[in-house]
Amino acid sequence: MIKRLSVSGLKMGLSALALMASAGVQAPALAQDGRDVIIARDMDLNSLDPARSFCDTCQIYLSAVYARLVDLDKDGRTIVPMLAESWQADSEQKQFTFILRKDAAFSDGSPVEAKDVVWSLDRVRRTNAGGSYLLASVDSIEAPDAQTVKITLKEANSELLGILSAPYMGIMNSDVVAEHGGLSDETTDTADTAEAWLLANSAGAGPFVLESYSPGESLRLKRNDAWWGEAPAISGVVLLQSKDAAGQLQMVQTGGADLAMQVDALTVAQVQDTSLAVSSLPSQALVYVALAPGAKGQALPMNAKLREAIAHAIDYDALIEMTVEGKGHRLGSPVPVDFPGGAGHEPPAYDPDLARKLLAEGGGADGFTLQAAFPNVRQYGVDFNLMMQKIQMDLRAVGIELTLEPLEFPIWRERVNGDGIPMTAVFFVPDFYGSSQYFLYFGMMDGTTWYRRAGGANDPTLARPGVDAVLKRALSTSGAESEAAFKELADIMAQDNIILPIVAPDTILVSNPKLQGARISSCCNLVLQELNWAE
Repeated sequence: MIKRLSVSGLKMGLSALALMASAGVQAPALAQDGRDVIIARDMDLNSLDPARSFCDTCQIYLSAVYARLVDLDKDGRTIVPMLAESWQADSEQKQFTFILRKDAAFSDGSPVEAKDVVWSLDRVRRTNAGGSYLLASVDSIEAPDAQTVKITLKEANSELLGILSAPYMGIMNSDVVAEHGGLSDETTDTADTAEAWLLANSAGAGPFVLESYSPGESLRLKRNDAWWGEAPAISGVVLLQSKDAAGQLQMVQTGGADLAMQVDALTVAQVQDTSLAVSSLPSQALVYVALAPGAKGQALPMNAKLREAIAHAIDYDALIEMTVEGKGHRLGSPVPVDFPGGAGHEPPAYDPDLARKLLAEGGGADGFTLQAAFPNVRQYGVDFNLMMQKIQMDLRAVGIELTLEPLEFPIWRERVNGDGIPMTAVFFVPDFYGSSQYFLYFGMMDGTTWYRRAGGANDPTLARPGVDAVLKRALSTSGAESEAAFKELADIMAQDNIILPIVAPDTILVSNPKLQGARISSCCNLVLQELNWAE
C-alpha cells in the first residue's frame, strides 16, 4: 500500500537521502594536468561497434570516433556538412545524392571514399541490431565514383538527413574492418565477426580514436592526429564508470573527475561547494504518463472526456519543481519544440474545476479507481515513485483513486506489452533528429507501439482515420510543407491525451569550473570535440 504523504513530506523525505556535501571542498587540478578530460557517468555501453551499439554512452563514443555524412548544428535543428560537403534530394524525397569532401581521412591516414560510405551503411542496415531499423526504408546505396554516394529509398523519407546525422551512421574504414571480420553483404547479421576487434580498436574518421576499453571500468579516447577538421583543444577523454549521482559528484569534488553527467537536481540542490560549476542544459529526454483505454479489466471505459479530465487534473509545475527542482520544461505534445512541427503546442493547464466538469461529462462524476503500474526507476533525474505519488494526490483531489504499483523494468515491459496498463509512466529519448519517430511510436495508428499498448485491438475507436496520409505528406515533402504536416501530427497526438508529457528534464552537469564547451546535442549527446580548458 502507498502511504499518503504531503507534497512537502515527499520532497523532504527524498532530500534527506540526498548527498550532503560539505562546503568549501577544493577540486585539485589533478585531472587537468594531462589536458585530458575525465568524465564520470554510469556507462550503459552494449557495444563499441557502430552497427550493434545502441545506448546513451554509445552516442558519445561513436560521434567522437566515427564521422558521419552530415552533422547537426549547434542550433539543434540544422543539418550541416560533415564527410559530405554537399547533397541534393529529388522532389519525391526518395533519392539523395552526396558529394564527399576530398580532404577527409581515416585515423590511419587513408582517404574516406564513397566505397567506405556504401560499405558502412550497408553493414548497419544488414545487421539486425542497434540502429539498423533506421535504414529500413533504404532500397540501395551506390558509389558512382570515389566522391559520390547515391541512396535510393523504397518510400519517401524527408528525414533521411536527420537519420544520417545519428552516431550509429558513422563511416568506417571498410578495408581495415573487413580484414578483421567485417561484412556488409546479406550474411552480415550472422557471419560478421568484427565486433570483438572493435572493442579494442577503432577505424573511423572522427576527432578521436579508441585508446582502451575496460568493460565496467573505463573508456579511454585520445586525439586523432589524422583528423581533418579543427583539432580538439583537449588531448583525450576518459570516461570512468560511476553508477550513482553521489559517487559522480564526489569524484568531481576530489579531483578524480572533471565532469559528472548524471547528478540529479535534488542532489545538486544540497551542495554548497562553490568550487564546482553547475550547469543545466536542455535535453531531448521526455518523461511522460501514458493512458490505455483498451487495457483489460477497467472499471470505467476511459473515453476522450475522462482522458482530457486526467490531463487537466495534474499539477505539472509542482511536479517539475518537486522532481527536478524546476530544471526542466513542459511540452504541448511528445515532439520536442526544436524538432519539425514541435513548436506552438500549448500544454494542458492545471485546472481541477475543469477536470471535475469533464469527469461528469465522461460518466465519472462519482469517481472511479484507476490502476497505475510503472517502472521502479530514477531516470534522467526523475524519481518515478515520487512523481507517481504526486500524481496520485492530484487525481484524488478530483475523485480519481490511483492504485500505484512500482515494478521492476522487465516485469513492467511484459505487463505493458501484454494486457496493458490503464495508466503508466516511462521515458523516451530520440534516436535521431526527426519527428516521424514520435508518431511512429506514440501515434494512434495501427502498427505503432503505443496504439498496441493503449489497447487499440480492444478499442479500435482510438485509431485516427487519415493520419497515415498526413504522415506520408510530411515525409514526401520538404521545408514548410513538411513542417506543417508534422505540426498537424503533433496536434493530433496532443488531442488524443493518450501520451501526457510531464517534463523534459534538463541535463545537469557538475564540473571543474575551468572546463568549458560542454554541449548536449540531440544527435550525439555530449559533444566531446568542443570541450576545452580555460587558461
